[in-house]
Amino acid sequence: MTSVRMSRLVLRDDSDQQWLFLTERDGERTFPIVIGNPEALEIQRILADEEHPRPLTHQLAFDAISALSAKLARVEIVDLRENTYFARLVLTTASSEEEIRVDARPSDALALGLRAGCPIHVAESVLEQARSDTSGPDLLADPDDGPEPSTDEPSEPEDPDSPDEGLL
Repeated sequence: MTSVRMSRLVLRDDSDQQWLFLTERDGERTFPIVIGNPEALEIQRILADEEHPRPLTHQLAFDAISALSAKLARVEIVDLRENTYFARLVLTTASSEEEIRVDARPSDALALGLRAGCPIHVAESVLEQARSDTSGPDLLADPDDGPEPSTDEPSEPEDPDSPDEGLL
């Protein structure tokens, strides 16, 4: 397992999908996880150190773990299959040395992990599949903008009267 940290949270007003970037602590590999609005807003509240007047779902889960004399020891992102991440919460209790593992969606696990201030680990196989580096294209570029023009070769203007080639 590789230790990672949340490096960036990107919120888009016009989308139901938000982006959370994880970066390895002792390296430069990074990758995004697409999360939903409720999880993104919870993470934003945690980062801003804001509390909702009444406990929302993640606060409730965190309080329930604490009320059961357990502690969230770490979050693990353990698998990536068909573009879907799989995670688990690793809990410990004062009465047992045994770790308790609970399957979770990565977005929920990360929201709880950030609230608990616990370490986040990613399986090396997941990091290898999902990683990106900072020299690649911006994954958050507006899809309506189209690809960036290449600076290697001058581009030729399109002929509006020519038929489209290569379209299915």
